[in-house]
Amino acid sequence: MQATATVTQDSPDGSGILKQAVDLAGARAHEAGDEAADAARPAVEQIAAGAHQAIDRIAGAATQAAETLGLSGEQMKNVQAQVEQCREYVRDHPLASLGMAVAAGYVLSRLLSSR
Repeated sequence: MQATATVTQDSPDGSGILKQAVDLAGARAHEAGDEAADAARPAVEQIAAGAHQAIDRIAGAATQAAETLGLSGEQMKNVQAQVEQCREYVRDHPLASLGMAVAAGYVLSRLLSSR
């Protein structure tokens, strides 16, 4: 679409010519804006496609991390249960626990001092 205007003189002071010039400049600016938008459309679509791909990759990584953390969470629950069992044993058998701790300390000190 090309903007054209015919020049007519409506008034003796030339305001009609000025109005036509402003209208013509506005029409040309509008056309330039449309052309710029048309030229930018492929780049915008490419950026949008790249953003969608990045979001898909992030979502996949988040899902994988959630699954991994789910397994780790289950393992942590098992460790917590074992720790709680050890605490109960120490509460129920304090002398035996103390004896095992002393024996383990003695064995470790002998192993480390021989090196």
